[in-house]
Amino acid sequence: MNNLHSTLEVLLALGDAVIITDISHRILAVNPAYEKITGYAQDEIVGRKAGILRTPHTPLQTYASMHEAIQNGSPWSGVFTNSKRTGGLWHSSITITPFVIEGDTYLVGIFRELERLESGHYLDEGRMGRVQGSLLKVLAISCEIRDPGIEAHLTSVQKLTELLVARHVERCGLSLSAKKQSDIIGASILHDIGKSAIPEGILYKPGPLADYERKIIQMHTLIGVDIVDKIFRELDDDLFESELSTAKNIILHHHERWDGSGYPHKLGGLQIPLEARLVSVVDVLDALVTKRPYKEKWPLEQAVRYLAEQKGKQFDADVVDSLVSLYEEGRLKAAFD
Repeated sequence: MNNLHSTLEVLLALGDAVIITDISHRILAVNPAYEKITGYAQDEIVGRKAGILRTPHTPLQTYASMHEAIQNGSPWSGVFTNSKRTGGLWHSSITITPFVIEGDTYLVGIFRELERLESGHYLDEGRMGRVQGSLLKVLAISCEIRDPGIEAHLTSVQKLTELLVARHVERCGLSLSAKKQSDIIGASILHDIGKSAIPEGILYKPGPLADYERKIIQMHTLIGVDIVDKIFRELDDDLFESELSTAKNIILHHHERWDGSGYPHKLGGLQIPLEARLVSVVDVLDALVTKRPYKEKWPLEQAVRYLAEQKGKQFDADVVDSLVSLYEEGRLKAAFD
């Protein structure tokens, strides 16, 4: 630090963690706050590359955005998940500002450790998505634990939903945000959660259902919404707010039909939320190609042909066309292999 310009030395007195590097990201100086957070003393870290703290938990696009800004001589702000000397992780909000002094460029990074904010815990978007997805999957499977094949069905529906959402948005030019697409994919696994309250003798009956039994099974959409309402009411956390809204639409409406003859509310056409129209198609597809107590499995080609025959009747024609395009490219077959 002996050769550090006096203008930069002043910045080391800041209360937040400060790191100063040259243009090649070689560390020239750090302040006591930085030493305390990272566990690295200045004399063991000066001269090393700032990447010593880097972890795979920070998205690559974050680094790409940072390098682009620095190359343009602009300040950059973002969030890093870095490692400490002990190997532990710390999340930081950082602003990196280029300084040009006497013809030399220096990079000054000012960190604020997010874990030390007065309240709350920081979750980056990727980690939050993984946490949400895992919790929703555990919730769905635990509520339908009586069926040993349910995990495979739920996982398949979710995988098919992911394929169909991406294709439908691309093919139809929909302005559906990445967050909404993610919500649909995550919530699709909950579509039949209400079946946990249906008697096994009816749910797994090998023969035809009586009218009263069919009415009981149809109640699973209303029961499912009641289940998730109660669970998320107990959580009282906005972490799942958008997922809850999407999940309720899927659970309640994935048995509605395009022609208005479905249940529970006999909605038709565009009255049916898009997320429910998407999941209804992949739910039926997976059911057709899977052996059930009351039916043999269908060949994929036959199942897709049936879905195409139901365009404008049971299903949204545009959604089916998007699914058929995946089939024609061999991507549905790959999903079931």
